[in-house]
Amino acid sequence: MADSGSEEIAVIGNTDLTPSESENNLKNTMVEKGTSLLKMMEISVAEAEKRTGKNAVNMQETYTVYLIETRPVDAASEGTNPVPDSLWRRYSEFELLRNYLLVTYPFSVVPPLPEKRAEFVWHKLSADNMDPDFVERRRVGLENFLLRVASHPDLSSDKIFYSFLTEENGWKETVFETGFQAKADSRLKALNATFRVKNPDKRFAEMKHYGDELQSVISQLLRVRARAADRLYGVYKVHGNYGRVFSEWSAIEKEMGDGLQSAGHHMDAYAASVDDILEEEEHYADQLKEYLFYADALRAVCRKHELTQYELEMAAQDLTSKKQQREELATGTIRTFSLKGMTSKLFGQETPEQREAKLKMLETQIEEGEELVKERNAECEEFVKSAWVDIERFKEQKDHDLREALISYAIMQISMCKKGIQVWNNAKECFSKM
Repeated sequence: MADSGSEEIAVIGNTDLTPSESENNLKNTMVEKGTSLLKMMEISVAEAEKRTGKNAVNMQETYTVYLIETRPVDAASEGTNPVPDSLWRRYSEFELLRNYLLVTYPFSVVPPLPEKRAEFVWHKLSADNMDPDFVERRRVGLENFLLRVASHPDLSSDKIFYSFLTEENGWKETVFETGFQAKADSRLKALNATFRVKNPDKRFAEMKHYGDELQSVISQLLRVRARAADRLYGVYKVHGNYGRVFSEWSAIEKEMGDGLQSAGHHMDAYAASVDDILEEEEHYADQLKEYLFYADALRAVCRKHELTQYELEMAAQDLTSKKQQREELATGTIRTFSLKGMTSKLFGQETPEQREAKLKMLETQIEEGEELVKERNAECEEFVKSAWVDIERFKEQKDHDLREALISYAIMQISMCKKGIQVWNNAKECFSKM
């Protein structure tokens, strides 16, 4: 959600193009369904900067802007290097884009945006969303979001997404003209309502549970990592005390002074290196956080399937009820405890004409109900088919990304330990020469 005190902006598309030129570019470069946009266009979030201005209620605010650049892939292959297209986007427009994708592609595991405010941070790391280091990580996250969408087999061919990258003016109006907001509001109410599916799909139920478990274990991992970072920071900084003590000691020694002084310098350098190390660690933590938020997207697909299944079951139940009423009217048999039975006892039997009119109305309702059940059943089958294809794609992506992230994190830790060993080897050499 965009926050009123600080909002982000991003840049995409060529602001020098005329509307007709932009429209021609859009037509010429539009992506076919199933084709990755990244095969046709390079997308990057190049930089970020702070700005100040007045918001909708004329209050002064500080926000961050992000420059997003795009250029055709064939330009690079031809050896040319044209000036990239660019245009400004607010962070709230990123959120609007994602909300549109969530509603338009309910069967897709839609990539998440980077966090609005820092979570799972160790105590020395700023949680301020205007902090330069945090803004830089957000820039990387926004670029990753665009690349994820641009490489998705369904999302990448969406016209609204393409116009987000290429058309500066009128993009918001184009989004709202799709009517997605009305769907989003009604869908949200339905998803927030309490309902129970009679015949849940076991695969989706298990996947929803997996999403819960994935979010839980990644949350625990991030908390452990934050605590370890706190301890590591302390250990490194304590080595700075070695440097100070060795330096003071060297001042009172003639023969050992140079060796102690040199060892002290090694300790000081070791203590100072922790800031870069932990900043690098944050990038690995952000990769884990992406899948923390992906777990929400996965569960959202499962929840939407539950709603689709529930709507099918309600339509089928209503149709069964209507057929039962038709049978009662046709045969004159009324269930003992039915509302109709009670009404008949209180107000007498219906006339043949009344019964005929009701039968005619029920026939119409049954025909409509059968069409609705058929429609709901087709929707449910199509949802299951499309959702499961995307879930399988997501699982493959997740396994690859998390494996690579964990391996890279382990390599970084090994490298860090080797540097610590080297520092003490250097100190040993200094002591040996005394």
